[in-house]
Amino acid sequence: MIRTVFTQFPKRRCYSTTDSFAELDKWINSPKQLILSDAFHIERMSDLYITIPTRDGTRAPFKEPQTSTPLGYGHHLAFFHPRKSENHLRPDGTENDFCPPAPFTRRMWAGGKMIWNNDSPLTIGGRAIANCTIGSVGKKGFTDGGKSPKVFVTQKIELSMLGKEPSIIEERSHVYLSSAAGVDRTIREVKDIPSSPPDFSFTYTPTMITLFRFSALMFNAHHIHLDQEYAQKKQGYPERLVHGPLTAMMLLEIASLNNPDRTIKSFEYRARNPVIVNQPSTINGVKKDGNTVFLWCVDGDGVVGMTGLVHLV
Repeated sequence: MIRTVFTQFPKRRCYSTTDSFAELDKWINSPKQLILSDAFHIERMSDLYITIPTRDGTRAPFKEPQTSTPLGYGHHLAFFHPRKSENHLRPDGTENDFCPPAPFTRRMWAGGKMIWNNDSPLTIGGRAIANCTIGSVGKKGFTDGGKSPKVFVTQKIELSMLGKEPSIIEERSHVYLSSAAGVDRTIREVKDIPSSPPDFSFTYTPTMITLFRFSALMFNAHHIHLDQEYAQKKQGYPERLVHGPLTAMMLLEIASLNNPDRTIKSFEYRARNPVIVNQPSTINGVKKDGNTVFLWCVDGDGVVGMTGLVHLV
C-alpha cells in the first residue's frame, strides 16, 4: 500500500499566554445560541442534485427533486448557513459563530452524529428552522506547556419544519488549533477498517468544480476549499481539501442507495485524514449485521479519509 506523507513544517512560536487561555475560559462559560431558517426550494435542491455524483445524471438518468417529498439523508448540510458580510468573516473566510477566540483560529471538521425522526421528515419545498447551541467544549494539550493546544467544539442542532417537532437532532464537531502551532501533515493510520471485501463500493473524483459548487451551496468561503496557494503554503496540504460535510453526505448517499428498502435512523462519522481535490475517492460499505452498515472513504493511495456507521430500521 502506498501512503502519501504531507510536508511537516517547523514548529512556530507557541501562543499560550495566560490572557489568551483566560479569554477561552470566558468564551466557554458564556451562553451561545443561533437560530437559522431556510427553505428547501426546488431550484436549490436541483443545484445540489447536479453537484453530487450520485444524483447528477452520469450513472443514471437525472431525476428532478419533487416537492413535498422527504429531504435526502444529509442534504440539510447544504443549508442553514449564517449570512455574514465579507468584512465580518475571519481571515480564512470562515464565519465566527461558535468559534473560540484567538489564537484558536484554524478550524477543521472533525465528525458528528445525526439522528432522524422519520415520522416528521424535512420536506422539499418547505421551510425549516435550525436551533443551534453548544453541546460541549473540550480542551486537549493544555497541560504540556501549551505547545499544541486544541479546542474541540460540538454544536447541537435541532432541525424542524415550521411548527413541528424536530426532524433531525445533529451533533457537529470541529477542532480548533492555535494559529501559532506547527503544521504536521503526517497521514494517520486507521486500524478499524474491515479486512473482508466490501459489500458495495462507489468511486468518484471530487474536482474543483465540485468544490466550487458545494461551497456556493453552503455559502462557505473557507480558503482551504478554494485557494490553492493558501492550502499549500499556509496550511501545508498538497492541494485544496474536499469539504467534510460533502464526504459525510456521500457516505449517507451510498448507504441509502444500497439499502433502498430501509430507512436510516442514525449516522455517526469521523474525519480521519484530509480528502484531497482531484483525487479518486472510493466509498466502501460492509453490512455488520441486519441493521448496521460500516462505511469508509479511501483514496487511490489507500489513505482513509472518513469512516461512518449507519443504523437502519
